[in-house]
Amino acid sequence: MGTPDFAVPTLAELIAQGHDITCVYSQPPRPKGRGMALEKGAVHQFAESAHLPVRTPLSLKGAQEQAEFVALDLDAAIVVAYGLLLPKAILDAPRLGCFNLHGSLLPRWRGAAPIQRAVMAGDAETGVMVMRMDEGLDTGPVLMAERVKVDRKTSGELTSELSRLGADLMVRALGALERGAVTPQPQAADGVTYAKKILKDEARIDWTRSAAEIDGLVRGLSPFPGAFTEAGGERLKILVAEPASGSGKPGEVIGDDLTIACGEGALKLLKVQRAGKSAMTAAEFLKGFALPRGTQLA
Repeated sequence: MGTPDFAVPTLAELIAQGHDITCVYSQPPRPKGRGMALEKGAVHQFAESAHLPVRTPLSLKGAQEQAEFVALDLDAAIVVAYGLLLPKAILDAPRLGCFNLHGSLLPRWRGAAPIQRAVMAGDAETGVMVMRMDEGLDTGPVLMAERVKVDRKTSGELTSELSRLGADLMVRALGALERGAVTPQPQAADGVTYAKKILKDEARIDWTRSAAEIDGLVRGLSPFPGAFTEAGGERLKILVAEPASGSGKPGEVIGDDLTIACGEGALKLLKVQRAGKSAMTAAEFLKGFALPRGTQLA
């Protein structure tokens, strides 16, 4: 049960390890692009290429959808970024339970956007965990976990790394479960935080914040949806930046290399994207868009 790119490696690894995939559940195709044509999710497309049956219910709350799921007579359900609530009837149907691959070190960052929130908050490390699901929001007991350093990775880079690491973790957890060699452990009661969905308003850079905070915002929202500012009346998406030396009025261009003053410190922009254009380096951007010293970004 999964929808985006993040879930594809887990499905691929389950197939490669010889698990019998009875069915794949994914969110329904969504309108996308200028023509708003319906596009299947990454898991849906991969499952079809592997000749697996795919179901795309709008909800699992209905009696018919639940009865159809129960009729699959599953040993286990594997859930990775599926995006639909699993009612109790679904959670209780598989013999061993439903197991979720979550992109954080629970109980920190329960919820919708754990990888982005970890980067935005400046966490030193994050990871993936395999959890047996219950009716709470990412509250179930944990089977296995892997940790990684955040360093200066973007959420896009971390997502790719954790999706691969998580695929291996999931098949190892299932193997241990099958052998009776793992006992799910309750999550700690302390340290609970929630990774709420990223809101559009959060993506606008507030230059009165410190360079470290803005750097975390840029990396946390790169490559999507992308932190942005306005320069010369045009929206400018910031994809890569780094803290730099210097000071000035927050949002002021203080260097010829796109160094911008923040509330504390400064930030050097390395990779940006104009509306309707491809991403480009700061040097490429400055060839066609003048931002002299003293220019104020909004």
